[in-house]
Amino acid sequence: MNPQFTAIPLEQQATTARARKALSIGLPRCNDPAEKRFPLTPEGVAMLTEQGYTVKLEQGAGTPIHYTDPHYSRAGALIVSRPEALKCDMVLHLAPMSTTDIAHIRRGAILFTLANISRLTKDSVRQLLLRNITTVAIDLIKDTSGNTPFADILAEIDGRAAISRAASLLADADHGKGILLGGIAGIVPCEVTVIGSGIAACATARSAIGAGAVVRMFDHNVYSLRSATRELGPGVIGSAMHPRSLATALSTADVVVYTGTTPPLSVNADTADTMKRGVIVFDLSDNSGNAFASLPVVNLATATTVDMSPTEPTRVCYINAGSSVPRTAAMAISNTFITLISQISACEGFANALKILHGLRNATLTYTGKTVNRQLAETHGERYVDINIFTTLS
Repeated sequence: MNPQFTAIPLEQQATTARARKALSIGLPRCNDPAEKRFPLTPEGVAMLTEQGYTVKLEQGAGTPIHYTDPHYSRAGALIVSRPEALKCDMVLHLAPMSTTDIAHIRRGAILFTLANISRLTKDSVRQLLLRNITTVAIDLIKDTSGNTPFADILAEIDGRAAISRAASLLADADHGKGILLGGIAGIVPCEVTVIGSGIAACATARSAIGAGAVVRMFDHNVYSLRSATRELGPGVIGSAMHPRSLATALSTADVVVYTGTTPPLSVNADTADTMKRGVIVFDLSDNSGNAFASLPVVNLATATTVDMSPTEPTRVCYINAGSSVPRTAAMAISNTFITLISQISACEGFANALKILHGLRNATLTYTGKTVNRQLAETHGERYVDINIFTTLS
């Protein structure tokens, strides 16, 4: 063999990769009686642990949605104390947190929660800022199409739950009217008045139509109303919110569901007095209970059986419909969380995610010790700083 072509063995460089720190996700128990929903199901935990995350669940945290600690531990979660769950890199807690709990959250951690801006205390906001905690309101997150995945799925659940609960209350032979919503030959069906035409309103109307009820839908926004009635078909009667037409519909309705309008609805005491005795009223708007201020409010997250079923026919406004079906809500939130966390992971860190995901940036309330949400700053007297300053300069 010609020595010119003699093969000489060479060292081959081994491919090396820097191991990334496994991020931890904390799931503390929610002690707020008005919030029964939970952010992750065992199935969601299993998907996250398979992706390399460490999930730490406070003992008994899944009880409100009827999942036990063994359900979560079999999915890969570590069952820990509350302080340990709060010390994770990311903490998932839907209700506003107390200052004591915030003090246990690791400095610089990320807190995923619901906006709850009016329910946050000034001291809680100050504590979040002092500990440099990044607070993200999941219901304000938008996707690339401008949709709000968390808020939309929760609104749909609220609408479905409202009709389900209304049907149960009407059918109660002892405390309700003992009637069905409709669908029986020869019997006039119940009337359901839906105010608003967004996702919650369409979900409400769709469930009511399916039960055989007569459905009327009102809204100021005629374009949104047109879109809703096209989607729902001839089973719903759409109308602009003329005062007289709305008053007539309210006086004959067996179920009234308000889902939010612009400007907001305000039904005075005189109009409320014209409504049927035993009418079932739901307020699914952000300012629950304000639309029907003269009616007593029953929060379905904390209500007892007596609260939900008055001993005599009366007019009651029910709020927090989604918390009456917390497990369904948990499954929906969990699915959406998996997508969100995967998107953040693909961006290789939260700071990069803020630069890339504009919808996540708009949902951030506090960041690096600054209040970056204008509404939060104005509500609690804090200085507002535009988050784009941080993402541009970093």
